[in-house]
Amino acid sequence: MSPSAALLLLLAPSCVLCGLHINEYLYFQVVSPGDIRYIFSATPAKDFGGIFNRRYDSIHLVPADPPEACGELSNGVFIQDQIALVERGGCSFLSKTRIVQEHGGLAVIISDNAYENDSFYVEMIQDNTSRTADIPALFLLGRDGYMIRRSLEQHGLPWAIISIPVNVTSMPSFVLKQPPWTFW
Repeated sequence: MSPSAALLLLLAPSCVLCGLHINEYLYFQVVSPGDIRYIFSATPAKDFGGIFNRRYDSIHLVPADPPEACGELSNGVFIQDQIALVERGGCSFLSKTRIVQEHGGLAVIISDNAYENDSFYVEMIQDNTSRTADIPALFLLGRDGYMIRRSLEQHGLPWAIISIPVNVTSMPSFVLKQPPWTFW
């Protein structure tokens, strides 16, 4: 087995319940604040939204206000040309994605509202309407979303700075810094 194949197996979450394959994960790294400078894994929406067609080395991850993003965002001006961090619940995944898109967001990361969830990825699907969304939509584990938001609150910061997507197959394993609360 090649070193990169071994690394992929090492990094792949063994999630039998979620039915995902390694190529269905997208990775991003929090650059700042430093206490959550980890590489996180997320899953793309199954049947709506766009794809990342470029890499962002330093872009803001802006928590939506209100967190569920089911209506007008009071901080929508800060989401324009950035990535929104949204919380699951209140409306469909597609509705959240469209609201972020309408505010000029480049993508949305929707974290589970079950804060203790550190292993189960939810499959985000279309809501059976004729609506569409063009920006990428990713699902993030609840524990990861909670820890990112908690760090921002503790530091009094309006956003995190992230790099997305991150190619973990090209990184030596000693460079990968995974969240200590999540086992890959």
